[in-house]
Amino acid sequence: MGNLLTKRIFLAVNLPAEIKNNLGELQSDLKNSFPDESGEYVAKWVIPENLHITMLFVGEISQEKIEKVTRITQECVLGWKKFEVKIDQICYGPAKLIPPRFIWARVVKNMDLECLSKMLSQKINEQGILHQVDNRGFSPHITLARIKEWVWKKIEPEERPNIETEMDLSFQVQSIDLMESVLKRSGSEYKLLQEFKMLSTVDRLS
Repeated sequence: MGNLLTKRIFLAVNLPAEIKNNLGELQSDLKNSFPDESGEYVAKWVIPENLHITMLFVGEISQEKIEKVTRITQECVLGWKKFEVKIDQICYGPAKLIPPRFIWARVVKNMDLECLSKMLSQKINEQGILHQVDNRGFSPHITLARIKEWVWKKIEPEERPNIETEMDLSFQVQSIDLMESVLKRSGSEYKLLQEFKMLSTVDRLS
């Protein structure tokens, strides 16, 4: 259990309510695609209100370090204009991994997301705050469910559904959010600590 004086922190793009609702409806369809009601148990499904794109997982850190992360994030987002991201597919992830670890909504490669994530990672890492630097590169996605390997293996291979579904959803990223993840028996509970809003095109030009 973490120290009461620390918090488990990550930076994220939270989704508009309409996108959360759309993905929530798809989660119900995905559950039903598994045989004999196993869809309810084969994965830990993320509740729609928790759906997000993780920009950077920071880890469990002290209040002093949280203040540094806050300052760095504010500096990185300052002057960044709002931009659009697209969701193009529902699939298992990571690609080609059997058994899969996740069911996720894939986000189309986006230079704004990539550059901002890289900048945040570099500047926060320079402060010695990150517990572990991820060298795999930024692969934006929205986790819909975390697969339970032992349940997955009980499903006959021919009964494991091909869930790949093409999509055409898009939304505007208007802020990067500092989030706290509180681990509970029922799952993670997310709390918004601070919102770093981006400029509109008009604001940037003025």
